Amino acid sequence: MIRILDKSSGFAKSWRRVALFVLFAGIFCAFLPLSAAAQKRFSRVYPAGQNVRLQLLNRTGTVTVEGWNRNEVSISAYLEAPAANIEPQSLSGTIYINLVKDNQGRADVGSVNFTIRVPFTSSVDIETKMGNLIVSNVRGGLVRAHITTEGDITLTNIGAAAVSAQNGIGDIFFDGVIQPGGGYRFFSINGNINLRIPPGSSFKLVATAPSTRNISLGTFVGENMRFVSDGRRVAGTAGDAGEGAATLSVTNQRGNIAFIRR
Repeated sequence: MIRILDKSSGFAKSWRRVALFVLFAGIFCAFLPLSAAAQKRFSRVYPAGQNVRLQLLNRTGTVTVEGWNRNEVSISAYLEAPAANIEPQSLSGTIYINLVKDNQGRADVGSVNFTIRVPFTSSVDIETKMGNLIVSNVRGGLVRAHITTEGDITLTNIGAAAVSAQNGIGDIFFDGVIQPGGGYRFFSINGNINLRIPPGSSFKLVATAPSTRNISLGTFVGENMRFVSDGRRVAGTAGDAGEGAATLSVTNQRGNIAFIRR
């Protein structure tokens, strides 16, 4: 018996493998530009004096604000597709960024993640509907960080005389100095509020946790504090909290409140 070997069948199989490889490689490469275009970068620098104010209203995304020793404001942002419009304005020492106004009428706007550097002595007023807010190394007159729905707020090395942090669902962390005569307000519906304040600070405190009744005073437990309303609230004073002392208001509807060791 004579067998005839068909070499063309092996060649055909090899060719099919090459064709499939080229096809899948083409599909993969076709998606690469889409991935690269899915995120755009925005960058701008503004000259600033020592008492600059930053006012930012975002829609979704993380906003990070850091103090530095330069007399300028550096704004960097990564825009996820569909890319939002950003039109900052600098007016009379205030940098305004309002993504709600700049994208009015647009429902399909992607998240915007900001990294902003400001002089140490700046005031910072930032707000977003959803996302994390982070502020560090700022000692201007005001630090305000508000989240309408969900996200964490982290404030570290803060020396401002007025601080307001508020969110719906998420944690709030504050590490800073309580200034004489200052006002400090922290509010969350559901999350953990942790406050790191130097021992020996002076302030008047009202802390309320109506659902959990979990309020831990930490190093301030020996101060002139008292639990009222069946443990739902703590009211009292710490240090030399006379007339003109700082006021500290902390409310967590369904979460915990804790003063932690610094």
